[in-house]
This record gives sequence, structure tokens and C-alpha cells, in this order.
Amino acid sequence: MAAERAVAFAPGRVNLVGEHTDYNLGLALPFAITAGVTVVATPASGRRIVAVATDLGEEDQFDLDEPQPAPGWRAFVRGVAAELGRSGIALEAGRLEITGTVPRGAGLASSAALEVALSLALLGLARAEPPGHAELARICSRAENRWAGAQTGLLDQLASLSGEPGAAVRIDFRSLEIRPVPLRLGEWRLVTLDSGERHANAASGYNRRRAECAEASRILGIESLRDATVGMLDRLPSPLRERAEHVVSENARVNAAVEALRGSDLAALGRLLDDSHASLRDLYDVSTPAVEAAVEWLLEAGAAGARVLGGGFGGHVLGLMPPEAEVPIGALEVRPGPGARLVD
Repeated sequence: MAAERAVAFAPGRVNLVGEHTDYNLGLALPFAITAGVTVVATPASGRRIVAVATDLGEEDQFDLDEPQPAPGWRAFVRGVAAELGRSGIALEAGRLEITGTVPRGAGLASSAALEVALSLALLGLARAEPPGHAELARICSRAENRWAGAQTGLLDQLASLSGEPGAAVRIDFRSLEIRPVPLRLGEWRLVTLDSGERHANAASGYNRRRAECAEASRILGIESLRDATVGMLDRLPSPLRERAEHVVSENARVNAAVEALRGSDLAALGRLLDDSHASLRDLYDVSTPAVEAAVEWLLEAGAAGARVLGGGFGGHVLGLMPPEAEVPIGALEVRPGPGARLVD
């Protein structure tokens, strides 16, 4: 029997450091934010799902037992339902009302928030026990990979599921160990600023970057770039050498950021944000003129460090503002919040 109602909320995320490392089995340091996606699920007869994207004023319907590919936001709804079914979970027909407060295409993991909220709502409606965080993240990632065409890793889903108030989480994507790291900012503030350029992982160079990393690993004879060292990089042709150099240095920056937070050295954290952005711009080639202008705007406003967020190619940028700096017009303060959950 289906539940009378299931309401799920999944947050977006901000990644302090550790970009494009998840699919290379590396390290990242994200935190869940308070903005996210809410899905209200109510039962329906038959075997159909009716999904309503309230913010867009759009609707989708499909057979729960035979979902077919569809574009846009519909791909995520159908993909989540299909991948949950493939994992052996018996779902119930229902109506899904979707609303969101996290901006789309901003590098704040709106897609993952949608996937996770959909999963929890469908599981709640079916009165099914949710899988563990790692398995549920894999299910959501498969929905994004197979149905939306973006070959993302597990960063966004795990960050949404594992968020904790007042903390970032250090994720090791080889072992899937997740450790909270207190985010004690005092009078410092983390802010995001929209570059004005929307990005979409499937349509950007994201998939190409992942393929380049896989080719670099093949040439080096290693499982993933997590195993690469600086001494190996000269064996790679350009641009594979630059891609690998970013991954190696970004993993090191994650550990350095953890130490900076433990030591309350926020100025050092700011420098790491700057270094991460330079690496993403110069080695990974995911910045754009609009992103560079947004980063420069934050730095001119007094940010101790700033960098592009998410997969790059547009979206928001992150800045760390010291106590004496004013938050510039258009920037929004972000704070760590709890992870995804059923709220009703």
C-alpha cells in the first residue's frame, strides 16, 4: 500500500575545494546549503507517474514500468524512477509536485538535489527502506549519466545526502569515506555570485574532460588519476598533462583546506580558493570570460579568495569574505545545512 503522502527535501551544495576530482576517485570538500528541491508525492491509481514542475508550469506523464527517454527536467524524473526500479525497488504510481529554491545551471548541484529529492519521495510513497547514502548516490548518478547524458561522478549526490549543519564533509571517492569538518567561519562569510552564464553539464565540455582523464589514466597505466604523481605527468601529451596536473594538485588542496579549517586559518583557505580557480582556468580550461569577470568582482570587493563552482563553463562563483569586507551587490551568503531527508 502506498503512503498517503511523502514530502522530501534535498539541498544543493557548495564545494569549497575539490572540483572534477570525484570521477577520478579523488577528494572533495563540499557542504550542503539551505536552498534545494522539494518533492511532494501523493498516490495515484494505475501504474503512471504524473510529475509537475511547479516553477516551470510544466507537466510530464509516463508509465512507471516502461519509462521512455525525454529531454530537460523530465529526463531526471524518468531516470530516477527507472533506476530505482532496476535496483529492485517496487515503486507505486503517484503524482509528484516539484518545487525548488536552488538556481538551475548555477554550479550549485540543482540536478543532484532534484534526483535525491525524487528518490526519497518515491521511496517514501512506496514505504520502501532507502538504501545507504552511497548506494542511493549511485542510483541517482546513473539516472544523470544514462538519462540526462551528463557523465558526472558522485560528488553532488553524496554532498546532498550527507550534509551536516555547521560542517563541510571531506569525501574520499575511492573508499567513499565521509568525514565532517567543522566550518567555523566566525565573522568571515562565504558568498556566491552569479556569473550570468548558465551551464549544463551534458552540453558543456564536462563529458570531454572526463574522457580526457580516462585517456590520461590509460596512458599512465593506472586505475584513475587518483594514483597519478607529479613525476608521471611528463609522460602525457597536452592537454592530458594539464588535466592530470589539475587533479593531482586539487586533491592536495582538499587536504590543505581541511588543515586550514582545523587551524582556523581562513586566510590560507582563501589562498587555496584562488589556487583552485587558477588550476581550473589554466589547466582544466573550464572558465569563461563571464566567470572571470565574476571572480574579479569578488576579489575587488575584498574577497580573500574566489573560484568557479561546479563543473565550470558558467554558473556561480564562490568567494570568501573577511570580516572587514562588504558583501558585494548581487552576492548571496551561503551557510552549511542538513542533508536530504523526508520532511513529512
